[in-house]
Amino acid sequence: MASTQDGAGDHPKRPIRIAGASGGFSDRQRAIRDLAALDIDVIVGDWLSECTMTLHGAQKVDNERLRAEGKLMEEPVGLFDPTFMDNLSPALPDIARKGIKVAVNAGASDTRLLASLVEQEVKRSGLALKVAYVEGDEVTDTVNRLIKAGEPFPSLMTGENLKNWGYTPVYAQCYLGGAGIAEALSNGADIVVCGRVADAAPAVGAGMWWHGWDREKDFDQVAGSLICGHLVECAAYVTGGYFSGFKRLMEGCENLGFPIAELHHDGSCVITKEEGTGGEVSVGTVASQLLYEIQGPLYYGSDVTAKLEGISMKQIGPDRVQVTGVKGLPPPSTTKVGLTAVGGYQAEFHVYICGLDLEAKAEWIERQIRYSAGEAAKELSCFKFSMNGYCPDNARNQDLATVDLRIFVQTKNKKLVSKSTLDVPGFNRWCMDNGLQGCPGWTLGNDQRQSEGKIYYEYYVTVLPQDQVQHRVTLTWDANRAINVLPCQNMANYLRDQPSYETQAPINLSTYEPTTRGPLGWIVGGRSGDKASDANVGFYVRNDDEWDWLRSLLTIDKIKNLLDEEYKGGKIERFEIPGIRAVVHFLLRDHLDRGFNSTSTYDTLGKNVGEYLRSKWVNIPNKFLHRGRF
Repeated sequence: MASTQDGAGDHPKRPIRIAGASGGFSDRQRAIRDLAALDIDVIVGDWLSECTMTLHGAQKVDNERLRAEGKLMEEPVGLFDPTFMDNLSPALPDIARKGIKVAVNAGASDTRLLASLVEQEVKRSGLALKVAYVEGDEVTDTVNRLIKAGEPFPSLMTGENLKNWGYTPVYAQCYLGGAGIAEALSNGADIVVCGRVADAAPAVGAGMWWHGWDREKDFDQVAGSLICGHLVECAAYVTGGYFSGFKRLMEGCENLGFPIAELHHDGSCVITKEEGTGGEVSVGTVASQLLYEIQGPLYYGSDVTAKLEGISMKQIGPDRVQVTGVKGLPPPSTTKVGLTAVGGYQAEFHVYICGLDLEAKAEWIERQIRYSAGEAAKELSCFKFSMNGYCPDNARNQDLATVDLRIFVQTKNKKLVSKSTLDVPGFNRWCMDNGLQGCPGWTLGNDQRQSEGKIYYEYYVTVLPQDQVQHRVTLTWDANRAINVLPCQNMANYLRDQPSYETQAPINLSTYEPTTRGPLGWIVGGRSGDKASDANVGFYVRNDDEWDWLRSLLTIDKIKNLLDEEYKGGKIERFEIPGIRAVVHFLLRDHLDRGFNSTSTYDTLGKNVGEYLRSKWVNIPNKFLHRGRF
């Protein structure tokens, strides 16, 4: 049970127990209720992503415009996570009775409103919990002012300046750290509602408050809390979700446990999970989550920079992994900021083809549709044909032999993707007109709603000086007293590109013969993710003697070769973490066709980059293969 003391540093030096209750809006809703019944000190949760930030921000701009024009007929739904209140409410009695603290970023673009709803629910429940909220992440006015002053705002993905983007930002939201959360908890808050604090920031703030670290110099400890927060920020990702060894976790996969971190005073932590639940906490699952969405050997937060290359993980018991060796550096002088712009309209049409000669059938359809589009195709910013799936030899059923040919378009001309009735000129007709001169088996998809244009948004990631951010905490029970949170005074400047290197003294791969040709993923685990249009992917092995083979095999050129047609010529950066299942990590610059809200690909979040690469064939040493496959 949590201590009833409020002041930072007043707690006993035992570790703080932090439970990760959410990794996003698609997580299970039982989390806060069930975790509040356990012996924990703080519940943290991450409900935001670049997708939700973009959509909430764009809708907030629309609401403000309609309100100014007198066209907003009723008060809009709050632009915060719509599931949060249903998640929190059942847990409030246990939270109050046991003195558990809560820190979440579910406020999105309406943090103050969500905090007021939490406060109302607390009062309705007859409880005495204190609610605070953290603001300062919305920086649209600041960004516009700096643009007018000549700030170039180079893209973190491409390095090009904002003026070359081609879109006009309508909303800007930056990433805050955990210092504001620590301030709120130190002043007595029980529930802290935030907007866009970084995913790991609630755990950082909880650690600062509990252990009383000096944010100006205790960088190793704060960096440890940053990595701890990163490990639990995506809930079951660290207990078996997205894990390459998932097949052995089938028993109980319906209810993977939510994670619990024991964060020690020195910044080390132990990751465990709810008892009696599915999944596992192993070096494999923890290493897999560590690799998610990292960018290189340095992991940046607004409070600290963590060095990843020296991290060590050790299995110290069933479902207990100890994480040590995190070193800290001063935080960057900037913080990441995402700019949202209206991109235009997008639509898609699906034709199903089957059986033999699929490539030729796809070419037939593409040539006909491009001919039908004619000069109007010049008004499309994206006109893409992709054949998705394949027909295996002697397929056991017709659905398995059927392939989806997806035609995807984006344009600023809404008329080209207007309502998909059969008599409206435009995208739908270009596709539909060719049905009766189609290739053998041409079959119409039965949901034509997708060929009607929907608005989409472009997202641009850059950095903003931390001294331009008005980080602020409001204590609602104390006459809405506001506390300004200043940046750390000991910050540093970092280059956009992190250190990248090939392995030292690689082993001649011929020494590992005899080998068998097969998928890399037979013996190599992996994990990938996105940061706007960048994709990261990390690989690891299960046994120490496989490390030399992995690091020698996976060079930058080898990754380019394995990517095959997916490699578009972008820069690839590489580094290693030898102490954690022998990790080799790659950052694929500008690999994902922009980001979630505007991409033309199926892999909207980069999560399948790693699975694609694990499916590619390499020469696998027989002595490793004999140990069994993932």
